[in-house]
Amino acid sequence: MGEANVLRQDVIQQQAISRGTAPVFIVGCPRSGTTLLYNMLLSSGGFAVYLAESNVFNLLVPRFGDLSVRANREKLMNAWLDSKLFRASFLDARDIREKVTSECQNGGDFIRIVMGEMALTQGARRWADNSPEELLHASAIKKVLPDALFIHMIRDGRDVSLSLDARPHKWVRPFPWDRKDSLLVTAVSWEWTVLEGRKQGKILGRDYLEVRFEDLQADPRATLARIGSFIEHDLDYDRILKIGIGSVSKPNTSFKGDPGSPVGRWKKKMSPEKLASVEGLVGPTLENLGYALASPRAKIGTMNAWRLKVFYRSYFYTKFRFKNSFFGRSYLGPMSGPQIDDTVIAIDPAATLKS
Repeated sequence: MGEANVLRQDVIQQQAISRGTAPVFIVGCPRSGTTLLYNMLLSSGGFAVYLAESNVFNLLVPRFGDLSVRANREKLMNAWLDSKLFRASFLDARDIREKVTSECQNGGDFIRIVMGEMALTQGARRWADNSPEELLHASAIKKVLPDALFIHMIRDGRDVSLSLDARPHKWVRPFPWDRKDSLLVTAVSWEWTVLEGRKQGKILGRDYLEVRFEDLQADPRATLARIGSFIEHDLDYDRILKIGIGSVSKPNTSFKGDPGSPVGRWKKKMSPEKLASVEGLVGPTLENLGYALASPRAKIGTMNAWRLKVFYRSYFYTKFRFKNSFFGRSYLGPMSGPQIDDTVIAIDPAATLKS
């Protein structure tokens, strides 16, 4: 009996150690505060600092294919080493090429090797990743990184729609004939992404946490304490403010020159007509997430609005499936370094030096 208790305590201790060093994926619909939370984690200490969105599972793996094939690994490394994703890592090109080409078998191996080498070089005990759209790949990531933890940042869809519309994201760019309704298209995109992400969350169970952007703004200490408990990491808010990496000290906003709060910006910037249309499209999801509607009885009011919702939800789903299929990979092909640079978000040391 005593030996069984000791064994159980050893297992519990090992699980605690594992969770305290596990990789953390910050995911969500773009413009939902993922970068802010990611930079807060980096500023807390103990995480490898990588000022880039790796895009391993939503971009690199779909474009370069099965990484158990050496030729695909070599193509990936040729492009990655010629991109700002590599330059932001400050790793040695020869060493990381050799390690990836000899050890990598899938996307999980790739990001584990690259981020692990960064953590080792920097003396950090763990790493995190900020690639928002990898929310849609969470269950697939979990298969290749069983210890991965996921934090789904959720923000009021009205504020997300405004932000995406002010700084259009390629994923949600409307077709030319719908440009006048771009705000509604971004609202549909927000709803589709959040709902698909929550489906992933049900699969992930205790390794998935939802965090509201508004809570992080209103009560950062309490929200960070909750996150810290989930990932087994000390997220001291005073230290985070003192270190102030990235958007912790320099807000990442779509509304330059607007000193107002990023919470509830829709109340000032969205016309009553647009607001009614947005709430008519995604109102039930907003309410289900705890966001009160300005017009509680708002409904989809026109055939055009119905068309937008049905068409773009189908379009987003079809595009996602195609992009991650054999046919999509065959059609799009692998990427070059400059093509990666045109697609991803990263602070490029080379560009910084030039400026």
